[in-house]
Amino acid sequence: MSAALLLLAALAVLSALAALPLGVMRVLGALGLAALCFAIARHALGDAAALLAALLLGAAALRLAPPRVLRRIAFLIPSFALLVTVTTALMYLAPGSPFAQERALAPSVEAALRERYGVPESAFAFFQSYAERLLVAGDLGPALKVQGRTVAELLAPALPVSLALGGSALLLALGLGVALGVRAGLRPNSAVDHASMGLALLGISLPNFVIGAALVIVFALRLGWLPVAGWGGFASVVLPSVTLALPYAAVIARLARAGTVEAMRQDFVRTARAKGLPERTVVWKHALRPALMPVVSYLGPAAAGILTGSFVVETLFGVPGMGQWFVKGAINRDYPVVLGTALFYFALVSLFNLAVDLAYAWLDPRTEQEAA
Repeated sequence: MSAALLLLAALAVLSALAALPLGVMRVLGALGLAALCFAIARHALGDAAALLAALLLGAAALRLAPPRVLRRIAFLIPSFALLVTVTTALMYLAPGSPFAQERALAPSVEAALRERYGVPESAFAFFQSYAERLLVAGDLGPALKVQGRTVAELLAPALPVSLALGGSALLLALGLGVALGVRAGLRPNSAVDHASMGLALLGISLPNFVIGAALVIVFALRLGWLPVAGWGGFASVVLPSVTLALPYAAVIARLARAGTVEAMRQDFVRTARAKGLPERTVVWKHALRPALMPVVSYLGPAAAGILTGSFVVETLFGVPGMGQWFVKGAINRDYPVVLGTALFYFALVSLFNLAVDLAYAWLDPRTEQEAA
């Protein structure tokens, strides 16, 4: 009941924030950014220096940051509380216990273990203790199933692997999707258009584990060009990156094609052609930026999907990324590992969304002028 009430409170706060005027949201976004800066920097700089840095950053953001970005930042802290609440409630509602064994433990032994690792029997109590430890001490806690290791020690070597895999997949999806989509959009209803959109439809229809299995059979087992699994060089990155990238490249291709067709019909393109500019200049200088607006809007969800989709791909290809710890933590009921992994993914997705907002403001400054 306590977890349900906390969940309802977080949802109510998010709903109330969505209804606030833009001026209030900008102030809340600047305050939220200052609070995040203070929470992160206080352990390295001390309270006084961190407070000064937070105030300077908040003032600079209020004056210089686009309204879209400040609005996004204003939702970070309530979204963080909602994430921890939902994850904690689901972990406690799931059958089983982190301390369950084939031979039942004595109640006194289990109580001692719960006290040692900070895992009370109530979901609300666990939320309180975890939030206090995270915000005050900056600690993700000890892992329950890996003795003598903290969650930060487990995730630190896995984070660069997941970032490398997700980043390479996102760049590959973006490059391949934009190239196919723009080329198809410049020649609508041609053979190139139909072939590109046919490949895009195939990529959307197939799940990544089917694509991964097919790539392993062809390029690893039959041809022997690439390793089946593992992580340790460029060759081992190719198959998992392509597996993650292809479904998103298909969606990006369709969006880029639609944006290109729409942009080439605009008045400014006809004006550029009437001035006698070469077709290449018309496309690259005048039509490409508005054509990419739908693609930029999709990059935030695409980054989130690639990061969360890496769970399956990392397991399929034996990649030692963060996905393995999320899966192991869920199977072993290792609450701190599951929460730590979820928080890392939350931070990465939030950063991607902020980057998308900045790119959107650069591509079309009119959106920020309308918001202001």
